Amino acid sequence: MQAFVVGRVLVLIWVASLATNARADQDGVPFWFSGSYASLAAVPANPGWALVTEPYYYSGSAAKSKTFQIGDTLVAGVKTDEPLLLFQPGYAGDSKILGGQPNVGLGWGFGNNYTSVDVTLSQPVLDVGRSDSLTAGTDLYPVASLAWTDGNDNWMTYITGDIPTGAYQKSRLANLGIGHGAIDAGGGYTYLNEKTGLEFSGVLGFTYNWENTSTNYKNGNDSHLDWAVSQFLSADWELGVVGYVYYQLSGDSGSGDRVGAFKSRIASVGPEVGYVFQLGGQPAYFNLRGYWEFWAQNRVEGYALYATLSIPLGSAGK
Repeated sequence: MQAFVVGRVLVLIWVASLATNARADQDGVPFWFSGSYASLAAVPANPGWALVTEPYYYSGSAAKSKTFQIGDTLVAGVKTDEPLLLFQPGYAGDSKILGGQPNVGLGWGFGNNYTSVDVTLSQPVLDVGRSDSLTAGTDLYPVASLAWTDGNDNWMTYITGDIPTGAYQKSRLANLGIGHGAIDAGGGYTYLNEKTGLEFSGVLGFTYNWENTSTNYKNGNDSHLDWAVSQFLSADWELGVVGYVYYQLSGDSGSGDRVGAFKSRIASVGPEVGYVFQLGGQPAYFNLRGYWEFWAQNRVEGYALYATLSIPLGSAGK
């Protein structure tokens, strides 16, 4: 039977959690960028340089009955909209480490965050609705990974983190940075049958957060699962279903915590379409997917849209 999948393609977007697509932790914003992984997540990339570019949009809200602490302000009735353009240059090595292919990259984004609240619960502006909009850059997100392949089976492990260089002020409702450092590690698996075109992927990770020294607020530790199931209809086109589950393992804390030991959770599901094409004689990949959220606790709930483009910039050694 003719193989459905052409080559190995880089489809990872390692720009972990620079958006407000989650709410609890402080002001409901965790480090991990849910939906970062989708189809082919653990497949080793072609050796060489690559650039992942990702337009992204998130919209979500929470009812007036839920109180959040955003910076140093207590609020209720939160709504947020965030369009971003994300970039991740990376390099996949030709030489193996522990039998796996190394890959390193650095993520960054630029965009807008518009956040509004129905009620402000902190003095001196009690019971006054507010809104805020900010256009700026995000934090920096370095990442390193190793990936292995054996027939239809692919595995990978990664470590990433947050360098808090993005726009953040504790007095604002809208921020593009999270105001503190974080480290995240985990692993994933992809089953890819190049004869039948069947693929499924899952990536599980865990986050440790350092305290935000501006607010003396410390986010709890988090767990997250990104998953995808897809079918290649031809050598070029892929259709599938994607989703994520995010679950906070320990409550928020710190001397600046005014809302208690928050724990958040969320889940989502949505459609995915992928397209493999050649660019300069090397495989490139485009992926469009959407996530509709449910099962929310202590965070906003809404939807996220991704358009990921991974393009080769040159083979290893060139």
